[in-house]
Amino acid sequence: MSSADQPAPAGRRPSAGPPWGTNPMMDHATRVGNRLLAALPAADFALLAPHLRKVVLKRDAVLVRSGDRIEHLLFPCGGAISYIVDLPNGQTAAIAVIGREGAIGLTLALGTSHSSVTVVVRVPGPVLQIPAAQFLSALGRSAAIASMVQIFTRSLLTQVQHVAACNALHSVEARMACWLLQIHDRANGSNLLPLTQETMSELLGVRRTTVTHVVRALRASRALKSNRRGQLEIDRPRLEAVACECYKVMSRRIDRIISRGGAGLIQAAPARDARQPPGDRLSRAGS
Repeated sequence: MSSADQPAPAGRRPSAGPPWGTNPMMDHATRVGNRLLAALPAADFALLAPHLRKVVLKRDAVLVRSGDRIEHLLFPCGGAISYIVDLPNGQTAAIAVIGREGAIGLTLALGTSHSSVTVVVRVPGPVLQIPAAQFLSALGRSAAIASMVQIFTRSLLTQVQHVAACNALHSVEARMACWLLQIHDRANGSNLLPLTQETMSELLGVRRTTVTHVVRALRASRALKSNRRGQLEIDRPRLEAVACECYKVMSRRIDRIISRGGAGLIQAAPARDARQPPGDRLSRAGS
């Protein structure tokens, strides 16, 4: 993350401490809330554990802006974080929503040191933060961590592809329903989502007046129960009826990628040859 926007100042350890206690090697899959980290073999997770710090993100916090240098990686254990593309004319549109199935900043492992998107917290929650240098050092020693990068890259690409198709083919009402369902999936079960109409305008890439009309339509169909200031209350079954097929297809495919990939990581033997460049490891992990 950028030095200006990083969740925790460098060198300061939050008082809460790591969530897995004093022994990160012991049953970390049940103690770590992030699905990617939980799927790592214990020995590979131990390469990261000493450098992970727990941080609680606030709503609407900008974690990194497009063009900023990636200084930290974040592994969400709850909440929802959006990837936003900023256009030169000031317009924005979301291309992905990330929760505990993903990570922020993993493109660093693919050879880019700067973020191509702006990353914004939509639903607050805890994350595990690690300095970029420490993550890259562990990556160079672990085939399982390299495979983890591949797994997340595939899941993110799947989401971006579906969002692109959905934006081109489906109505704003169906698209809003999809985004609300995706965020609800990551909102710890609460039907009351901390989203403003301005946020929905940013996610959808449409004007606020358009969002106002769509919110009225969703309220008329009772897919939205209320739209209090700064919050949207959903009726999930009715919202699913409004959403296009993109939501279920995309969610199913992403879950399959993470679940199958995670099972493969658990069975993988850790690699320890630090002399092999990370790029070579990524190529071999994906072959």
